[in-house]
Amino acid sequence: MIALTADGKIAKDASHYPDWTGSADKKLFKQITQDAGVIIMGSATYMTIGKPLPNRRNIVLTRRTDRVSSYDNLEYTNKQPIEIIKKLKSEGFGGAILIGGAQINTLFANAGLIDEMILTYCPIIFGSGLSLFSEPLAMNLELLATQQLDPDVFYAHYRVTYESS
Repeated sequence: MIALTADGKIAKDASHYPDWTGSADKKLFKQITQDAGVIIMGSATYMTIGKPLPNRRNIVLTRRTDRVSSYDNLEYTNKQPIEIIKKLKSEGFGGAILIGGAQINTLFANAGLIDEMILTYCPIIFGSGLSLFSEPLAMNLELLATQQLDPDVFYAHYRVTYESS
């Protein structure tokens, strides 16, 4: 689940706080991520947010094995995406919401672990910045639903399939 500018960017840079997405996007984000119960993100995304989001488990991928959480709902890990998903399934979770950034999105996509995408399109253009993925990859999207969140913002919910090589 991620917000995009009209020119397809997720942020101006790795430390750009997502204050440009609007209240309707934030409300949808809160609802969907709390319903899922788990969010997965990279270290840069977590540092941008600054604290674990309440009422959901926060999993932060990091290369630093010395990081220790002082929060009950925050977990640091250097495990591979498939290991994280297997562990969550064994704990009874039906899924998790991947919230970025581009490198983490790419890790999960390359592992074939993104089943659906919820993209919120916001009426702003950065001109340059971070893309949804950090490297080229091939995915096909099947539109499942759209909804207008406010007069200028809508989201699209897609099913993902991967091209075989």
